[in-house]
Amino acid sequence: MEQRFDDHGIPMGKLNFGGVVKEVCLAYLPEIEVGQYAIVHVGFAISRIDEQSAQETLQTFADLGMLDEQLDELQAPTSDEGA
Repeated sequence: MEQRFDDHGIPMGKLNFGGVVKEVCLAYLPEIEVGQYAIVHVGFAISRIDEQSAQETLQTFADLGMLDEQLDELQAPTSDEGA
């Protein structure tokens, strides 16, 4: 996690997904700190993982050709970001 902030009382963070930074909700993982890694599902951080596990997961996604597909989805504008 690169940054932590509150949005109307909801804990939020900016997480880096292989070079793409996205805002995610930290409500299910309020104890996570800047510099730590998390598994994210549909915009919610759901589990903290160590750096080695995070790097291994990213490498596995890259090896399977899944990383580019996932990054394309992350880079797509959301409805509130405009088209």
